Amino acid sequence: MPNPPAPDRRTLLKLLAAGPAATALGGAASAAPAYAALAGTGSLAAPGIVKALPAEHFTVRGTNAEARFDGFADTGLLTPADRFFVRNHTSTPVLDAADWRLTLWGDGLHGRSPVHFTYGQLRDLPSVTRTALMECAGNGRSLYASQQGEPVTGTAWTLGAVGAARWRGARLSDVLRRAGIAHDAVDLQPRGLDDPYVSGGVDFGRVRRPLPVAKALDDVILAYEMNGATLPYDHGHPVRLVVPSWVGIASIKWLGDIEVSTRPLSSPWSTDWYRLFGAAHPDGGSAPISRQTVKSGYQLPFGATLEAGRLHRLTGRAWSALAPVRTVEVSTDGGAHWRPARLLDEPRRDGWVRWSVPWRPRRTGPVTLLSRVTDAAGNTQPERSVHNTQGYLFDAVVRHPVTVV
Repeated sequence: MPNPPAPDRRTLLKLLAAGPAATALGGAASAAPAYAALAGTGSLAAPGIVKALPAEHFTVRGTNAEARFDGFADTGLLTPADRFFVRNHTSTPVLDAADWRLTLWGDGLHGRSPVHFTYGQLRDLPSVTRTALMECAGNGRSLYASQQGEPVTGTAWTLGAVGAARWRGARLSDVLRRAGIAHDAVDLQPRGLDDPYVSGGVDFGRVRRPLPVAKALDDVILAYEMNGATLPYDHGHPVRLVVPSWVGIASIKWLGDIEVSTRPLSSPWSTDWYRLFGAAHPDGGSAPISRQTVKSGYQLPFGATLEAGRLHRLTGRAWSALAPVRTVEVSTDGGAHWRPARLLDEPRRDGWVRWSVPWRPRRTGPVTLLSRVTDAAGNTQPERSVHNTQGYLFDAVVRHPVTVV
């Protein structure tokens, strides 16, 4: 099936009425725009998101939808597409795979002439399947303020801007070689087909971000399937990049073209944003961030109420973009004592593990639950994250308040 299940007719008319079609480099047409919620009963309103957003599974944050981390408790290792977080700079374009094509261009190609791939041609290439996390660079951002008392800017994610999926597609390395990548190419710049991002009266253009050739030739894929089904509209249909272990902005959705260059490239998504600014970082900011970091959390609502004297099975998830998870420790007394949690999955690269621990609270009152992960390379969640003004890469132990009654 070339396209994901279509919105119903009434919904589609709303989408088309919301804005004009946009034509992308390479000729793909976008019926895109700024539309409001498609919501059915019990769904939240989110401008520009196609899928339903049930309140029990999502929190809407502007143009984005954060998955409720406690809602992962009844899911397996893979996050269902209808429960996967959505990070949009503008709105989801509704694209037809039959009209889509990918254009590669730039002085990093032999002949320097643009090369095009249709959706059918891409699917005819040898495919690969990778199970990998997708995580926004700002996941956990709100905890800089709520936990550390440090102000940050940007979408106030808690821990739900992350999900794991089984992605299937063509290797980017195969596409680059067929396009004739030159030996002296150093950078790519993939660009999406969503509407240009405008902020503060400035048009920053379509979302795009440099990707080093070395990473592109390693494990990056051009994904057209997610969890065994056609890639959904909100998650990049027809084709998106999947850049394992890197921050989510690198995995450009609705991919339209890729510049291949013999010189370093830049965009606002590597100069103005997705770098670390602040007192702990170099003047002018750090290098553009690439890998994610280490995190863990309880699959339990913040402020949950638990009964004293009853045995509870506390569950959570832990992950690291730097190495497979090695251990998870938990504390049920605010960090005074720690004990190991039981890992429920085999740790693996680019994935998370579920964990559990029994707890029978004896006393009533407020309690702070903690969890911390250590990966196979020795990276452990710290007590505090190093502050940066845009709130990226939060990795500190999360202080999770509950009340025992």
